[in-house]
Amino acid sequence: MPTLNPALATRPAPASTSFGILGAISSAHLVNDMMQSILLAIYPVLKGEFSLSFIQIGLITLMYQLTASLLQPLIGLYTDRRPKPWSLPFGMASTMAGLLVLAFAPNFATVLLAAALIGLGSSVFHPESSRIARLASGGKHGLAQSLFQVGGNLGTAVGPLVAAVVIVPYGQGSVAWFALAALAAMAVLARVSHWYANHPGAGVRRANAAATAPSHSPRAILGAVAVLLVLIFSKYFYIAGLSSFFTFYLIGKFGLSVQAAQVQLFIFLFASAAGTVLGGPIGDRIGRKPVIWASILGVAPFALALPHADLFWTTTLTVIIGFVLSSAFSAILVYAQELIPGKVGMVSGLFFGFAFGMGGLGAALLGYFADHFGIDAVYQAIAYLPLLGVVAALLPRQRRA
Repeated sequence: MPTLNPALATRPAPASTSFGILGAISSAHLVNDMMQSILLAIYPVLKGEFSLSFIQIGLITLMYQLTASLLQPLIGLYTDRRPKPWSLPFGMASTMAGLLVLAFAPNFATVLLAAALIGLGSSVFHPESSRIARLASGGKHGLAQSLFQVGGNLGTAVGPLVAAVVIVPYGQGSVAWFALAALAAMAVLARVSHWYANHPGAGVRRANAAATAPSHSPRAILGAVAVLLVLIFSKYFYIAGLSSFFTFYLIGKFGLSVQAAQVQLFIFLFASAAGTVLGGPIGDRIGRKPVIWASILGVAPFALALPHADLFWTTTLTVIIGFVLSSAFSAILVYAQELIPGKVGMVSGLFFGFAFGMGGLGAALLGYFADHFGIDAVYQAIAYLPLLGVVAALLPRQRRA
């Protein structure tokens, strides 16, 4: 695998935003996260096919999230020193392999293997793609991260819809057709990798101390990172409970069909994708901290009301929750990248990885909780998590880029 000269990581970013490259990695992000979402959306199919319990459903998510989370910071740290542009198609190939294994899995253990392969693909994809987004940003770091993230969130939203249209009627084997989308994404990523490998400005000039020196003391940086991780925990643990069991919640509480419940899941996830667009650009204008504060703590009243709502208000509240809460991640990630300059890959890997890990852990623990106390109890318990957004007050103010 060709290695980018580490010295290139010390040169300044281009002055103009490369929207073509941002569009390409956003499209690949759409495919990557659509595969993850398909796995989530066909849980009712897998539950019926293999007679799974809710804890087993949660373990599938945990397997995906653990392989995606544990490797990401290590891959990001390694590629900060030795960037690997051509790793992107390799990561998507792992995702494609996971889909094919999932399509023909004969038992629960093989489904776990498929989830692990899809998670491995994500662990390779996210750190390098985040670095490319920053490189192509032209200084508009929040905008670039939002454009990158919106592709992933759109993919997450589309997954339940294609599951309802294709996989539910035609069965588990129809998942194999989506490997073609992964193959197309590999071709797109090969072009992005070529651009990245040959670009003269692959990072920030280390010699420029003003550009690379941390703006806070090590102790303040560690404290800020701890606060950001608490916020990631609250967001993704909540999202894990809301999304992993949403179809079951709607089927059990309102008597919806599997396909109708998946359409409702699509509506929630599409609202999340739409909200992603706002967090980064607004953070570029007014600062990251207000966006982080408002996007997590701001959904608390709606989250607390959700377990008591009828179907109409359940739909309405989940749209609001998805739209507002999704704006947080781009702002959190760029805030952390500015907090620890020169470590884009490691920071991206840490935060993507921790997000996936919390999502997986949340799905497994809440699956156990659902088996013992019911789905309604899960939604009542997780409703208090957005209140942790209050800790955003402890974040130090960042300098404007």
